Amino acid sequence: MLEQLSSGFVELRREEVLETIKMRIEKGEAPLSILDDARQGMILVGDQFQEGILFLAEMMLASEIFKESVAILKPYMDQSRPSKSKGKIILATLKGDIHDLGKNILSTLLEGQGFQVFDLGVDVEPTVVLEKAKEIEPDFIGFSALITTVFKYMRDAADLLEKEGLRDKIKLMVGGGVTNNTLKEHLNADFQTTDAMAGVAYCLKMMEERQHA
Repeated sequence: MLEQLSSGFVELRREEVLETIKMRIEKGEAPLSILDDARQGMILVGDQFQEGILFLAEMMLASEIFKESVAILKPYMDQSRPSKSKGKIILATLKGDIHDLGKNILSTLLEGQGFQVFDLGVDVEPTVVLEKAKEIEPDFIGFSALITTVFKYMRDAADLLEKEGLRDKIKLMVGGGVTNNTLKEHLNADFQTTDAMAGVAYCLKMMEERQHA
């Protein structure tokens, strides 16, 4: 059993990570608390990737360990999830980008808080986002990016939502290591972050304000 779960992700100790999670669950620890430790591990992985300590292949392996960790935790998270949905959110990594780590972390955290998450995956066409938005009428749409070439498609998606008259009804969020406030302003988005927990806090705050409006 790992003393520090986060270190297991950085060191790619898959079996020990998964075993530690199972043991902590069996001891009755809250699944969201364990998930947060796993998330901290992935933040360390991301930081070391940015610094050139870890390579892309290692980051992808860590991402797979995280996905397996979530698969173990999800049934327990589902049991403690609020029965009433807090809101609906579409998440997507747009055309040309196949990185989904940050999006997956946000998705899991939001589900744990009671949101209905519609994850469209990676390499998504802007028109697919529009069609899903028309179908489910979400409260939020979140775009994740690890490469700057997808900014054009974020703009395209935002423009499509505007043309269809949907933009004013939806909070548009952007996140990922390459996003910043300049991009937020360029897209006329409502929120930008590189921290999944900040994204969750924003969604909770917006839904609370809407209920009291």
